[in-house]
Amino acid sequence: MPPKTAERAPLSRDTVLQAAVRLADRDGIEALTMRALANDLGVEAMSIYYHLANKNAILDGVIEVVFAEVEREVDGFDAPASIDASTWAAALRERLLGTRRVMLRHPWAPGVMNVRGAPGLTAIRHIDGIVAVMSSGGMSHELIHHSLHVMGSRLYGYVQELGDDSQTPGPAELDALAGFAPHLAAMLSTVVHDDPESTLGWCDDQTEFEFGLDLLIEGLERRRAAEALG
Repeated sequence: MPPKTAERAPLSRDTVLQAAVRLADRDGIEALTMRALANDLGVEAMSIYYHLANKNAILDGVIEVVFAEVEREVDGFDAPASIDASTWAAALRERLLGTRRVMLRHPWAPGVMNVRGAPGLTAIRHIDGIVAVMSSGGMSHELIHHSLHVMGSRLYGYVQELGDDSQTPGPAELDALAGFAPHLAAMLSTVVHDDPESTLGWCDDQTEFEFGLDLLIEGLERRRAAEALG
């Protein structure tokens, strides 16, 4: 009697995306093609199209998988009710370090995020949780918004982590966003940059770069002053 072969898990959107993440981790994101993915899954390429329409859908999907991993790594995106002005910094630090651990496991992810632009729902909930932590610490939406650019550049290697800032969200978009990312929606509805008639306007890259540079210099000066005091 011939030996039994291992039964393959039924093909689904999730199994395809998990395989895509493994392939990208192993061989690099450039190796993630429909043919290579089909070979890894032991199926015909057309079987994948039933679950994900094209390569872009796969790229968006693998970022969702990565941020679902972030959510597990940081024990959920919701900000604990106990966070206040004395605890927000430690909570934020742990959350960002957890995010970094995941990004180091999937070093190709920031590049995909930069190419694809708009974040998925899980990534938006990640940002929402960060806004919640900082809001609980007493930060204004204006300061939080600038800080997101600094943190996004540091964590992901690019600035536009909130998506395409040239597209100002209208009331309908904000209402929809509030359903699953209320803290982020609240920030977007109050922060104004150059256009006082809009809810968000557009983010000036030079302004955000200078803000991050100033923040770094101010932090270094505080450390220098502390060392001078002994």
